[in-house]
Amino acid sequence: MHLLFADRMPDQTLVDLEARGHTCVMEPGLAADELAGRIAGFDGLVVRSTKVRRAVFEAADRLVLVIRAGAGTNTIDTDAAAGHGVFVCNVPGRNAAAVAELTLGLLLAIDRRIADNVRDVRDGHWDKHTYSKAQGLLGSTMGIIGLGSIGFSVAERAAAFGIRVQALAKPDRSAAASARAEELGITLCDTLEELVSTSDIVTLHVPSSEATRHLVDEAFLARMKKGAILLNTSRGDVVDERALLAALDAGAVRAGLDVFADEPGHGKGSWDSPLARHPNVVATHHIGASTVQAQRAIAAGVTEIVDAFMSGEARHCVNLDPDRLGSVTLTVRHLDRVGVLAQVLDRLSTAHLNVEHMVNRVFRGGEAAVAFIDVQGAPPEDLLDAVREIPHVLGVSVVMLSESSGRRP
Repeated sequence: MHLLFADRMPDQTLVDLEARGHTCVMEPGLAADELAGRIAGFDGLVVRSTKVRRAVFEAADRLVLVIRAGAGTNTIDTDAAAGHGVFVCNVPGRNAAAVAELTLGLLLAIDRRIADNVRDVRDGHWDKHTYSKAQGLLGSTMGIIGLGSIGFSVAERAAAFGIRVQALAKPDRSAAASARAEELGITLCDTLEELVSTSDIVTLHVPSSEATRHLVDEAFLARMKKGAILLNTSRGDVVDERALLAALDAGAVRAGLDVFADEPGHGKGSWDSPLARHPNVVATHHIGASTVQAQRAIAAGVTEIVDAFMSGEARHCVNLDPDRLGSVTLTVRHLDRVGVLAQVLDRLSTAHLNVEHMVNRVFRGGEAAVAFIDVQGAPPEDLLDAVREIPHVLGVSVVMLSESSGRRP
C-alpha cells in the first residue's frame, strides 16, 4: 500500500511498514485544508488530530483505508468515507493508561491546588495557611460515565486511592465487562441522575456524538453535589461550556479539563478561554494520550490494522453497518468451482435483488463451499429454482432476517 501519514508517528512505525513492502510518506505539516490536494495516489491515510473532511474523499482516486491513530473518530467525516467505500478504522484502548493517569492527575491537582501552589512558590509567595486546606480523596465517591477501556483504567487507579467507584448499569454490557466491574467493586446505578447526585467526583469518558453532545448541561450540573469535581478528558462538546462557566462562577463545582469545545486545531498558538482561565478550573492542553508509552502502543496498533487489512480484515472499522441489512439470507451450498458464484449473482441481478452482504466459506478438504448471501427483498420461487439448477450447486435455503420478510424452505 501507498500510505500517507498526515501527523507525526514514531519512526519505528514506518520502518515496520516499509519492511512489509509498503511505501510510507510522512508529512506532519499538512493542514486539513491541504489534505484534499495531496491525497491522490495514496491507498491509505493515517491521522492523529488532522481533520479529514468530505473533500478528501471526493478528491481521492485510490483511497481505501483511513486509520485514526487513536480512539475517537469525530475528526473524520465517516459518512463521506462510507459513501465512497472507504474503510475508517481506529485504534481503541491503547491510550487508556495515559488518559487515566492524566484524569487522576487533574483530580489531585484540584484537591491539593497544586497549580496555584506552584505559581505562588515560583512568584516568591509562601502561604502554607491557605494551601493546607484540602478535602482529600480517601472515602470519596467517583461516578464514571463511560465504562470502556479508559473508564476501567480510571476505576483501577481511583480504587487504589481508596475512592469508591460507581457507574451506570447497562443491560447490554458484555459478560467480560460486567465481571471486570464486579472484580473492581464498582457499584452500578440505575439512572444518570442517581449517579451524578451521589458522586463527589464525576469523570467523563464517552465519545463525541449527537447522543453525548452537551451531556453535561445546566440540569446535569444542578444535580451535582455542591463543591463536587467534574473531570473531562474525553471531548469538549460533551460539556455545555456556558452552563459549566455559570456553575463555576456560583462556586457550585470545580473542574479538571483537558478538552474544550473551541480548542485550537493546531499544536501551538494564542488562545483565550474564560473557562480555562477560571480559578476553579485546572486545565491542560488536550494531552490525555500524549505519553511515549501510549504513542508507541498506538503506533503498533496502526501497523496491526494495516496487516489485518492486507489479510482481508477491516479491524476496528467504525463505518461499516453493524447490523445485517438484507431482508433474507440465501445459503447456497456448492462445489468449489470457478464461476458458480458468478452465476448465482447473475440470477440475483436479473431478479433485481441487491446483495447487501456476502461470505463464502470452503469446507475442509476444499471440495465444497457454502455462501451466505444477504439480499434485500424476498426471492421468488422461480429464482430459487433457477439457482438450484446451476451446475455444481448442491442446495439452496432461505432464512428471514427481518420481521417483514417471509420464510421459505
